[in-house]
Amino acid sequence: MLAVLRDRTYRRLFAAQVVALVGTGLATVALGLLAYDMAGSDAGSVLGTALAIKMAAYVLIAPAVGALADGLPRRALMLSADLTRAGVALLLPFVDQVWQVYVLVFLLQSASAVFTPAFQAVVPDVLPEERDYTRALSMSRLAYDLESLFSPALAAALLSLITYNWLFTGTALGFLASATLVVSVVLPPARPSTACGAYAKATAGARLFRTVPALRALLALNLAVAAASAMVTVNSVVYVRDLLDLPTGALPLALGAYGAGSMTVALVLPRVLDRVTDRMVMLRGAGLLVVVFAGLGAVTTAGGGGWRWPALLVVWAAFGAACSMVLTPTGRLVTRSAPAGARTAAFAAQFSLSHGCWLLTYPLAGWLGATAGPGWAVAALGAITLGASLSAVRLWSTTPPHVHADLPAGHPHLRDARRVRSGWRHRHAGVADGAHAHP
Repeated sequence: MLAVLRDRTYRRLFAAQVVALVGTGLATVALGLLAYDMAGSDAGSVLGTALAIKMAAYVLIAPAVGALADGLPRRALMLSADLTRAGVALLLPFVDQVWQVYVLVFLLQSASAVFTPAFQAVVPDVLPEERDYTRALSMSRLAYDLESLFSPALAAALLSLITYNWLFTGTALGFLASATLVVSVVLPPARPSTACGAYAKATAGARLFRTVPALRALLALNLAVAAASAMVTVNSVVYVRDLLDLPTGALPLALGAYGAGSMTVALVLPRVLDRVTDRMVMLRGAGLLVVVFAGLGAVTTAGGGGWRWPALLVVWAAFGAACSMVLTPTGRLVTRSAPAGARTAAFAAQFSLSHGCWLLTYPLAGWLGATAGPGWAVAALGAITLGASLSAVRLWSTTPPHVHADLPAGHPHLRDARRVRSGWRHRHAGVADGAHAHP
């Protein structure tokens, strides 16, 4: 898998992603401490609002990236986003009002909503061979998982030497390092979109998700993953402290189990995807999420017993593994389903729509867990996962993706769509006669 790092351009882009993620992780810790200093016991409310603002920025800003990206060089777009994020991080230590935190968080996450889809769209052009691109997707999944484990540990070590305000400086340095790495490479030019008008460009990705069956299924899978990850992110502390009556130090172990499950799958998935289809892996991952929710229900309703703590670790690790089965191949699916000229718009739509699912499930997990108890949260989010998984199975047909069927003959996107379908037939040869069983 590490062989893809031999490509100089991808190696530097991957390094830019890693240092930016480390900086983001430091900012997450520092924001929690800043919120506590400003709001005291209401810090949770401040952080919850900041998280909602983050998701709202992703949902609102990412589609506009598809309209802007055509008129700007990719490197300039990513560089400006990194510099904006660095500038906002340097301002955060000087805020003294909660509303200022909200404004800066919106600016920071808006810049991330510009950078991330542009980064995701450029990688398949840098690594055009599907085998290399698959490994790059696994590397990206590992980077996100390592960030969730490494950044809190790094923050804890730094806080033994400095005050938390200096963590924002580390965040800014991470974004500046990312900008330096981005500007050091020459990126392949993006194929301009043929959509006319800002509105058409901004909604091009959403139209793809509406018309391509595999992308409609991906939207349902996004909802299933969001329900599971929200349960872990929001209610881990409830399970550790209230349900199991464990010390605070058990919380990182629970979150680490989720990350370990995700990383394990990301490491083995490239070889699996050489032999089976994305559809098989992703739909089975969604099915596993449903099974894991049933296991979590057993842990939640049990009256007691020392077995519940190791069982929770297994459940959290299984959640991480199942989510990784769905998330890791997503880039391949989007790349195959979108013509080259619509690729940035498609990734922007995926970024926006997936975070829209989290915007729904995060507050639902927190509200149900707090008002009705974790059992009801498990039941509701499990039901959402089951419904989303069944919808994905129904929506994702095994016929070749049909992109822009309403375009006239000779249209550039239509020619790209034919190449997408031709590649699909080559990769899925034998599905109709049973070479790959349906999940």
